[in-house]
Amino acid sequence: MNNRQLVLEDGTVFIGKAFGSEEKKTGEIIFHTGMTGYQEVISDPTYAGKIAVMTYPSIGTYGINRDDMEAITPFLHGIVVKEVCHEPSNFRREETLDDFLKKSGIPGISGIDTRMLTRLLRKKGTMRAMMTNMTEAPHHVLEELKTDNMTLPVQATSITKAYIVPGRGLRIVVVDLGMKQSILHELTRLQCHITVVPYNYSVEDILRFKPDGVLISNGPGNPEEITETINTIKHLLGKIPLFGIGLGHQLFALACGGKTKKMHVGNYGNNFPVKDVQTDKTWITTKSCQYCVEETSVQNTDLHISFRSLNDGTIEGLQHNKYPAFTVQFHPEGAPGSNETNYVFRTFLQMIEEKRDKNGVNHHAKK
Repeated sequence: MNNRQLVLEDGTVFIGKAFGSEEKKTGEIIFHTGMTGYQEVISDPTYAGKIAVMTYPSIGTYGINRDDMEAITPFLHGIVVKEVCHEPSNFRREETLDDFLKKSGIPGISGIDTRMLTRLLRKKGTMRAMMTNMTEAPHHVLEELKTDNMTLPVQATSITKAYIVPGRGLRIVVVDLGMKQSILHELTRLQCHITVVPYNYSVEDILRFKPDGVLISNGPGNPEEITETINTIKHLLGKIPLFGIGLGHQLFALACGGKTKKMHVGNYGNNFPVKDVQTDKTWITTKSCQYCVEETSVQNTDLHISFRSLNDGTIEGLQHNKYPAFTVQFHPEGAPGSNETNYVFRTFLQMIEEKRDKNGVNHHAKK
């Protein structure tokens, strides 16, 4: 097994053992605090362009299977582990982590002090990094990091053509910014008739599907750059019930007059406590975000805070004061992690039903 180096933009160099693809990759390096769920992390489009440091020491112990994939194509740029398991033991596994990474063009590095690396990232914040072979001099890598454009736009993770997942229930349009398959599974479980559309689909085309509600999905990148979806939300607000998850939550805030900011250290993992402001209940949630909504920016809007992080106090959910629309920053579907907050999907459908009932009463009253 050959050596491989991980070079950070601050000049720190980690040397470990190479596994996975032999490709040289640059990415924004983050750390994931979950004990399990490496397959979902690798295949979640929200991690597009990232190099993920797994804080749990042994990764790959149960292999890879098709059923737990969150997307057909993984967009992760690299994975960093303390120890990689080459002989997984699980009745569902179809291939090893190493084999999957080689096939997917994702490099990995093992045998480094991931605890030290995580502490470094916590102190200095998220930074650029490159995973490359030992023949490249670190100072050449640093020069390349300064010029390399790592931004992987949402165009890469969104679909290009709308498709339908038939169901007998409410008609839901999902605006795909890099949607996890688990979101579809939750809506399918609730018997929704689902239409998935690209992030830049026009309002007119969305309305042609006659949706009962619109869900704006998770995804990667800087929310302020996705102006097409922000404008779509502005035009749909008040016309159709809206529900945003992850990046969709941030775009909704921007559409309503709020602001977002990049966090010093992103939240990636499946063990984040979040408080429901209304019920005072605390939930353990899964998160994958580098941006958050600025607290002061929502004070003069028609939004109020519905969920809040117990770790850093950041906004984890928003509710519109006038219209049937709400969002969450965390992943209510879990995957990986607890799905105890998947009740918010039912909340979304209940909100749609209430709006339909209200419109029905008003309609009969006019007659």
